[in-house]
Amino acid sequence: MKSSDIREKFLKFFESKGHSIVRSSPLVPGNDPTMLLTNSGMVQFKDVFLGLDTRPYSRATSVQRCVRAGGKHNDLENVGYTARHHTFFEMLGNFSFGDYFKRDAIQYAWELLTKVYGLPAEKLTVTVYFEDDEAYDIWANEIGVPKERIIRIGDNKGARYASDNFWQMADTGPCGPCTEIFFDHGADIWGGPPGSAEEDGDRFIEIWNLVFMQFNRDEAGNMAPLPKPSIDTGMGMERLAAVLQHVHSNYEIDLFQNLIKAAARETGIDDLGNNSLKVIADHIRSASFMIVDGIIPSSEGHGYVLRRIIRRALRHGHKLGQTKPFFYKLVADLDLEMGEAYPELRNVKDRVASVLKAEEERFGETLENGMKILEAQLAKDPKNLDGATAFTLYDTYGFPLDLTADICRERNVTLDEAGFAAAMEQQKKTARAAGKFKMAANVEYAGEKTKFVGYDSLAHNTHVLALYADGVKVDELKAGQAGIVVLDTTPFYAESGGQVGDQGVIGTAGMQFDVEDTLKIQADVFGHHGVLREGSLKVGDTVDAQVDTGKRGRTIRNHSATHLMHKALREVLGSHVQQKGSLVDPDKTRFDFSHPQALTADEIAQVEAIVNREILENHPTQSHHMSFDDAVKHGAMALFGEKYGDTVRVLDIGTSKELCGGVHVTRTGDIGLFKIVSEGGVAAGIRRVEAVTGEGALALVQSINRKLVEAAGALKTSPDELTTRIAQVQDQVKTLEKEVAALKSKLAAGQGDELLGKAVDVNGIKVLAATMEGADVATLREAMDKLKDKLGTAAIVLASVVDGKVSLIAGVTKDAIGKVKAGELVNFVAQQVGGKGGGRPDMAQAGGTDPSGLPAALAGVAGWVGERA
Repeated sequence: MKSSDIREKFLKFFESKGHSIVRSSPLVPGNDPTMLLTNSGMVQFKDVFLGLDTRPYSRATSVQRCVRAGGKHNDLENVGYTARHHTFFEMLGNFSFGDYFKRDAIQYAWELLTKVYGLPAEKLTVTVYFEDDEAYDIWANEIGVPKERIIRIGDNKGARYASDNFWQMADTGPCGPCTEIFFDHGADIWGGPPGSAEEDGDRFIEIWNLVFMQFNRDEAGNMAPLPKPSIDTGMGMERLAAVLQHVHSNYEIDLFQNLIKAAARETGIDDLGNNSLKVIADHIRSASFMIVDGIIPSSEGHGYVLRRIIRRALRHGHKLGQTKPFFYKLVADLDLEMGEAYPELRNVKDRVASVLKAEEERFGETLENGMKILEAQLAKDPKNLDGATAFTLYDTYGFPLDLTADICRERNVTLDEAGFAAAMEQQKKTARAAGKFKMAANVEYAGEKTKFVGYDSLAHNTHVLALYADGVKVDELKAGQAGIVVLDTTPFYAESGGQVGDQGVIGTAGMQFDVEDTLKIQADVFGHHGVLREGSLKVGDTVDAQVDTGKRGRTIRNHSATHLMHKALREVLGSHVQQKGSLVDPDKTRFDFSHPQALTADEIAQVEAIVNREILENHPTQSHHMSFDDAVKHGAMALFGEKYGDTVRVLDIGTSKELCGGVHVTRTGDIGLFKIVSEGGVAAGIRRVEAVTGEGALALVQSINRKLVEAAGALKTSPDELTTRIAQVQDQVKTLEKEVAALKSKLAAGQGDELLGKAVDVNGIKVLAATMEGADVATLREAMDKLKDKLGTAAIVLASVVDGKVSLIAGVTKDAIGKVKAGELVNFVAQQVGGKGGGRPDMAQAGGTDPSGLPAALAGVAGWVGERA
């Protein structure tokens, strides 16, 4: 059974059981600072399980794209060394949100595996948590699994509920026992059943984990039953494919075999069992899909994980002898394997290949140079690699530590990781955060959700639901205290989608809390961050919440203009343009987007013209709520890094149609004026535009005009004639430069002729050491060439002093360089004037900072030459 058939049968089976098929979410979890990358199928349903979000369905099924290459779940170092570890994998899952529970989950799993996929029942073994009698009874008495193949697993990880068969989302919160299904590969393969001393063998392989979320664990460790027990299951598609295709290693399934053959083709290797080919085949999947989801190689966060994966693949290609870019060529092969199941890959495969190629070209030279450093160090000590060298490879040559560790492991070399960490700490005394984590992420809140009325109102009478000081819940804030205020209803917009949070005031008579920022504590709970300036504020107080109307007005003008600019960029540059990040505040809009090259002045002008035309047409802004699929079907664009539920808000501004929950102008004319301030690159294939609107745009135009008038005045012309006048001045400057050059040449010739008589004969070599007043380096060089022609066999040093700095040039004729080298001669002089230099044997240059030593240094040249001639 092909991998494509496995995916389809899984989804169709659970659809027949009343489950809604939910598309795979992006690899970047939307608005979740606790997680770098999506690593399991339940990630997109996390808020549903926590009770912070609801869906229009109570049963769901998905095939989720996952990456485990950083943080808690990091399989990167195992890839290529084991049969079943991957950086990228597909998780087949079915979910119940307070609907069915253990009995149905177990029955569905057994029916799918034995009836749909046709696995022999006698080949399946199951485990349950040792206290979960309910699951045990269902397996034994309803499914009919022999009791010798139902294994109870206890707390085998050193603490209560710390078990292979007890799952928890975090230290507190939803948790519960799980049951796992194992496939027996047969007695000819070493290994024992789960729970035995030989469980780490390869005979019994886990293929499916069914999690029964039935408890809520509090900080004291107490378990309270959840009011709506739920189901979360996960089955690795690659593991299941290996079983169904009757192979033992995941790398032997159809999908991987084709990618391995492609990797062999591009590296020129015939041995398809080579582990490096497995690494490359695995990494092209993770790297490509990370780029599909908007991640670009960089030095931090998501981009750094991507760069590590790419560079590890390139290192394995280098190990196979391929030193030219090759990795990007595998995108076409990946598209053949997975493009039909994931059209988001097929739609942008050319851009994916372009990003990979650029990263390959960037890393090619550093990889080769870094390997030379590594080889040289290992030649000194074949058994150990010191931390300082590992850090040099990381810091100077871009080698991630795990890449160096990978090489060391292959060669049985001990890596001093503690030394590496010490070197890193020395360079960075404060760790750089991979993402933006604010105090709100650490606040624990359980209560009513915040009702947001800020689309229609900037002031509202409301009540205080909760207060926090230093991240701890309190009943009262006093004057001077910084804290967070949670209101039942608020007009304040909480930071989201690139738009900053509102500022303003929460107050009553005698009390004023200045709101400096508004952030989400949870999906629908807003935290108002600020300082209590006067009075006291208590939970339950009735207060007036007033948004800073000036800052809100400037922010929404910039935000609405961002939508129009995005549409204009796609119109001018092409449909490949996709948003890769944004920041909208009262002062500007900053917009990052995919594009391979700098915008021309004409392209910038076209974008400005399109946006300002939309503003002049004064279109009304309209919002609609609909399903995500309907929104995309109607042409709405989804933005990178955002998390969307099944019902979304579609915003129409002019001809722009995007998914957006932000606040905006009522009509496009409210924006006033749009002007791009700057454009530049931020990463390979990523450009950044900054722009201003309204009063900010007017101030910019006035500043530009003022400078234009000043420049015209300085050149004694009008602004309209400024370009012509500048061209005239440039022509005059060129003419004068030619005249100056001619005068310098004449000066050099004149001074050179005067200096001829100062040359002395030292053992058959004419030696001249002299100063040329006011000469620049070009003049010294010209004089040197003429003196060498006229003196014959000679060694010459010429010097000048300009602005307190010494310039030196030494020249030796070809018939004398066997005895005297220009580089050694110029260094002899330079060391006496506080400098150093070097060059070819016949011509060398140096500088110095101590003119007082020049006379004595020049006087010693003849003696220095005499010692060598």
